[in-house]
Amino acid sequence: MLITKLPLTSLYGTCWCLLFLHISCIGNYRDAESLYLSGNYERAIKEFDRVLFISGTDIKALHLRARSYEELGLHREALADYHKILALEPTYAQAYAGIGKIAWEQEDLKTAEKNLLLAAMHDPKDYDILLLLARSLIKNGRYKSAVEFLEEASHLQPNEPEPYFYKGIAMAYSGDGLGTIVSFNKYLEIEPDNLTAHYNRGFALMKLGYIDWAVEDFDWVLEEEPKHYDALARRALCLIEENPRQACFDLETAAMNGNLLAKSNLPRCAESR
Repeated sequence: MLITKLPLTSLYGTCWCLLFLHISCIGNYRDAESLYLSGNYERAIKEFDRVLFISGTDIKALHLRARSYEELGLHREALADYHKILALEPTYAQAYAGIGKIAWEQEDLKTAEKNLLLAAMHDPKDYDILLLLARSLIKNGRYKSAVEFLEEASHLQPNEPEPYFYKGIAMAYSGDGLGTIVSFNKYLEIEPDNLTAHYNRGFALMKLGYIDWAVEDFDWVLEEEPKHYDALARRALCLIEENPRQACFDLETAAMNGNLLAKSNLPRCAESR
């Protein structure tokens, strides 16, 4: 039988080639993570690809590659990585959170709520998960549950204003006027220049009959945004008994600019003349 021997020089050349190929495929997790943290997501993905070529079950690498895809708006690729993670570790909260966040951005609010609930179940102390879950619950009309998660988020980070803001929104939708005022009071202690919070607090104060305080909030809104015709109309309704001339002028102005509340209340001005 004829046996052909491979020359040693050729053999060594083949080994070096294979060794070089192997080394070139090995990525460095720390380098990839650094690229991710610096916002260089495309290069981070390439480096994570190399890491995962050798260790396809590295959950941290899969997670940060998925986050990099998310930052680039590549949702399909990100979801594929999140589902790989859950196949490997079904209790990995951040994978559920990632799926929920993408669903939120795609306005698939039921899917967002479902996955964020799972994320919160597996990691009940993650502030960001609780906040986004509460927001999805508000969108889905589950105001009481939203308030509960927002209270937990406030306990975790009491100096963060956002839980108080969304708690005020949830309470307003659920008809809890006093709770709305208390929540927006707390929010405005931390973020005093938020126009939406002033308007919503003014609306709640108006509904509960605290007219003078409501007018203060509407005045603040109109000083910052003179063409906020909802605030103009509501302030007019607060003042219509005390100062009907000014109130009717404001209602007419708001109505001329398309405000439906002002239009529906213009007959009150005809009655007062």
